[in-house]
Amino acid sequence: MTKQTPIRTALRWLLAALYLVVGVTHLAHPALFVKITPAWVPDAPLVIELTGLCEVAGAVALALIPGLRQAAGWAFAAYAVCVYPANINHMMLDLARPDHGFGLAYHIPRLALQPVLVWLALWTSGVTNWPWRGAK
Repeated sequence: MTKQTPIRTALRWLLAALYLVVGVTHLAHPALFVKITPAWVPDAPLVIELTGLCEVAGAVALALIPGLRQAAGWAFAAYAVCVYPANINHMMLDLARPDHGFGLAYHIPRLALQPVLVWLALWTSGVTNWPWRGAK
């Protein structure tokens, strides 16, 4: 297993907290997420509920269960890739509103940072050391 440096540990806890909050929000306020889910997703309310449960479970595993940490990292990396269409859909719906919703100043950074979330999940969980090849 990869050494958990103080910065890696702090960012792992931050990422776990982020996913915990988002997961609880999925469960407590599913309508917020159902309305931005692409139409091609079957049974959006169920998908939102399941993703909320997965986010909560993944956050616990990432933060507290060393034996599941890398699995949680892989799962969060895959999740960040899979929700990208919903983020694009959210931007398109928002920008189509008369007031432009959150606007490009919110959506462009959000879309641009999605690959960072993929990397952060893999790095903080110890799946990869990239770009620090020799740092273990």
